[in-house]
Amino acid sequence: MKKIPLALGATAVAALAILGLATPANAATAAPSRPVPILPALPLPTHFAAPYIDVTSVPDLAATSQASASKYLTLAFLQTPAAGSCTVDWAGNSGTPVATSTYGEAIDKIRLHGGDVIPSFGGYSADTTGTEIADSCTSVPAIAAAYENVVTTYKVQRLDFDVEASSLDDAAGIQRRNEAIVLVEKWAAATHRRVAFSYTLPSTPQGLAPSGLAVLQSAASVGARIATVNAMTFDYYDGLQHDMATDGETAATALVGQLRSTISPTLSTRALWQQVGITQMIGIDDYGPAETLSVAGAQSFVSWARTAGVGTTSFWALNRDNGSCVGTKGANACSGVAQSTWAFSHVFARFTRWL
Repeated sequence: MKKIPLALGATAVAALAILGLATPANAATAAPSRPVPILPALPLPTHFAAPYIDVTSVPDLAATSQASASKYLTLAFLQTPAAGSCTVDWAGNSGTPVATSTYGEAIDKIRLHGGDVIPSFGGYSADTTGTEIADSCTSVPAIAAAYENVVTTYKVQRLDFDVEASSLDDAAGIQRRNEAIVLVEKWAAATHRRVAFSYTLPSTPQGLAPSGLAVLQSAASVGARIATVNAMTFDYYDGLQHDMATDGETAATALVGQLRSTISPTLSTRALWQQVGITQMIGIDDYGPAETLSVAGAQSFVSWARTAGVGTTSFWALNRDNGSCVGTKGANACSGVAQSTWAFSHVFARFTRWL
């Protein structure tokens, strides 16, 4: 998934105004400069929606969470500042390091309202520039240490890995990432922490492609326990007209069998569905109008996902959830379809439940 540049353009600022989040004083993203105490995370619900949000795209994560009724957020993205580095920063920017002074206050506010965040590593920008940490860093212990630092700094209970594009072709990076996950799992057990891991991988309407399956096969080979696999059901680029809601359903159904054949051969069918995650792209995706998820389509998909027992749902991205650029494909700050502000967020929020 795409990463918005740190400096917001005029279109993005206008979209923030529509969302009610931007003023001349706060239109650019700025992290607090002081460290803050971080509240412990509460357990995640049995089924929950956690839309992605580009951390560089809004001035206040907590305000966005409240305004959109999105209790759970997937924070995009953590990446290294340069290829070869073993340190991650938010958006690869040394000005927004992994520290409680960066987004810590917002995370506390989100938790005070009963929600939580899931930091995500990688994303399209990192995965195409060698700055996804497992591609960038050749030391498995150093990669694991970076993961552990995010867990301890923000007291999070889940980490996400958005692996796509060139990162899917880096077999050594795939292996290092999974070996680092195993080290973190051992560290978490020794320190009595709850830490789970999710993979977010490109999908076809028929499930993961062989490159995505290779990621899971690597995880199985080293014993990495993966709680959730999110199939990104958009950007197919196959020239066909798509019903994006239906494609999400068929991809999820296929993913159940793929999980059984890779990382979870002994789980029941119900437990396999609990491992399934689906990430949609709201509105018009990067390909164009042939791949459009409408609000009505989202309603249909979420209703189906609840009935099917899907574990998690998500979408790219919360900062796009407004109708300020009707007809525009793949926009960073708006969906490209006619909608009320936060219409998709309100639909996906209905997915979250404990049972």
